[in-house]
Amino acid sequence: MDKHPDLGDLRLFCCVARRASFAAGAREAGVAPTLMSKRIAQLEATLGVTLLKRTTRRVDLTDEGRKVLAWSQRILDDVDDMREDVARIAVEPEGPIRICSSPRLGREVVAPALSALKSRHPAIDVWLELLDRRVDLIGESFHLDVRVGSVAEPHLIGHLVAPNQRILCAAPAYLARRGTPQVLGDVAEHQCVLLRDREDPFGAWRLTGPEGPASVKPASTLASNDIDVVLRWACDGHGIVMSSQWLLAPSLARGALVQVLPQWAQEAPLYAVSTVRSAQSAKVRLCVEALRLQMAQ
Repeated sequence: MDKHPDLGDLRLFCCVARRASFAAGAREAGVAPTLMSKRIAQLEATLGVTLLKRTTRRVDLTDEGRKVLAWSQRILDDVDDMREDVARIAVEPEGPIRICSSPRLGREVVAPALSALKSRHPAIDVWLELLDRRVDLIGESFHLDVRVGSVAEPHLIGHLVAPNQRILCAAPAYLARRGTPQVLGDVAEHQCVLLRDREDPFGAWRLTGPEGPASVKPASTLASNDIDVVLRWACDGHGIVMSSQWLLAPSLARGALVQVLPQWAQEAPLYAVSTVRSAQSAKVRLCVEALRLQMAQ
C-alpha cells in the first residue's frame, strides 16, 4: 500500500517546527496538543524517520526533520499556489497568509489593516506575528514583513506602503531648559533619547537637509529597544528623539513634542517585503492594498 504523508500533517509539522513546541504549535494551528502529538507521530511513521527531538524544555528538528521541513514548505506553497491559480475566476480569495512586523508598527498600522482585510475577505486565514527582530521570510514561512526603511536584501521585493520620514523632536520643557538646536551639529551637544530598532546598532543619525546628507553622533544616557518607552522619556523632557512621522504625529498634535530642525529628515518609507514567489499571490496583493488604505486615512 502506498504511504503518502497527509498534507494536513505536513502543515501541523511546520507549526511545531516554527514554534519549537508542541503546545505553541497547537495554538497556532488551532488544534488540541494531544491531536498535534498524534498527527506528528503518524507523519513520522508514514515517512519512517524521526522528525523531532523532544526535551523537557523545547522541541528540536533532527537532520531528517530539517529536510522534511524544507520540502513541506515547498509542497504546501505549491498546493496553495495551485488552489489560488485554479480559483482565480472566483471572487473570494481564501487560504493562509502569515505577516510579521515590529510591535508598535504591527499594533498601530498592520493590525487594523488586517482587520479591514478580514472583514472584506473572510475566507483568508490571517496570522500576524509581532517580533523585535528581522525575520527570514523563507525559512520562517512568512508571506510579508511590514517594516520601516529601505529593502537591502537583493532577493526580496519591497512593496511601497507609504512614504515616511524620521524627524527630530523634543519636549517644550527640554528646549526651554537646554535651548533649541540651530544647526544639525548642535544636536551633538544635547541629550538624546535613543531607540535601538530591531537589530540595528546604535550609531550616528544620518539625515538629509539643505546642504544634502549629513550625520551627527547623538549623546545619550537613556536608550531602549521599546519605542513607547523612548517616546515617554522624550515627552518627559529627557532629550531629543528621532523617530517616524506617523509615530510622532499624536505627540506633536497634542503639543507634548515639537519638531526640531524641521529642514532635516531621514527618508524611511513603509514597505511590505515579500519573496519574489509570494509577490505573485493575490492574498499578498490584497494585504498590501489594505496597508496602503490604512496609511492613507
